[in-house]
Amino acid sequence: MIQVYTGNGKGKTTSALGLGLRTIGANKKVLLIQFLKDGLSSELKAIKKIKNFDVKVFGKKGFVLKNKISQKDFDLAEQGFNFAQKAIASKKYDLIILDEINIAIYFGLLKEKDVIDLIKKTPSKTELILTGRRASKKIIQLADLVTEMKATKHYFKKGIKMRKGIEY
Repeated sequence: MIQVYTGNGKGKTTSALGLGLRTIGANKKVLLIQFLKDGLSSELKAIKKIKNFDVKVFGKKGFVLKNKISQKDFDLAEQGFNFAQKAIASKKYDLIILDEINIAIYFGLLKEKDVIDLIKKTPSKTELILTGRRASKKIIQLADLVTEMKATKHYFKKGIKMRKGIEY
């Protein structure tokens, strides 16, 4: 099954990780592949303590902005995508989370067609989750489940900054 968690609201990665924990609780194996993130988020410290929940990060420190993409961003996205292809082909994992892959496509770091081909090659026994804002229409159509996180109200608009353990 293919799941997509998208939208401008908070909780896309958190939802995917929650399903990861549920999968681990069922004695299955999980892989989290993060695009555009630096690997410093607090959840990764906790995940490292969990058996059968593997993590691979393909991002650099700081935020990636669409108008300030570097060659390193392209290289890391390509490395992450190649890693994802191998992981899916290995059939080693019951759940694979491609965190922020939707934004990597939107920013042009990955080709939508390549990701669609990867989705189509995913074995039926592998649950695949794609997270990130701006999921493409084609990926949404391909998915078996799509959840859109909608930002109705957010404390950032009051000037509250990101908090460790809550946003990262």
